[in-house]
Amino acid sequence: MAGERDLGVLLATLDVERRPGVFAYVVVPTGSPPPPAAVAMVDEGDTTSYVVDAATLPPEGDTFRAAWLTLTVHSSLEAVGLTAAFSSALAQHGIPANVLAGFHHDHVLVPEDRADEAITVLRALATRAR
Repeated sequence: MAGERDLGVLLATLDVERRPGVFAYVVVPTGSPPPPAAVAMVDEGDTTSYVVDAATLPPEGDTFRAAWLTLTVHSSLEAVGLTAAFSSALAQHGIPANVLAGFHHDHVLVPEDRADEAITVLRALATRAR
């Protein structure tokens, strides 16, 4: 099934689900083995950033505790404006948005203590688009 490209449709049908758990970033030299419980990675040249289950880290290694939110709308990788729309909505409320794009869905890591507020903001964005 092809992903949606029309921004109006994407926003009007947007919903969000919170992935169970709490997540954190770990940075290691490129070529190092991935940390346990890695669920995403980004090769940044000299280092590789991993998103991991925060429960696997010692307290001193956990610098950013995040909730993982998935936008359930099936967006095309060629869709234009979706990331700008939802990140702007979150920014208006002072909520950081760390975005990972998957083939079918966008994923947003937000501070754990602001997850419920972020979900409300994103659902309000969809409501306004309808």
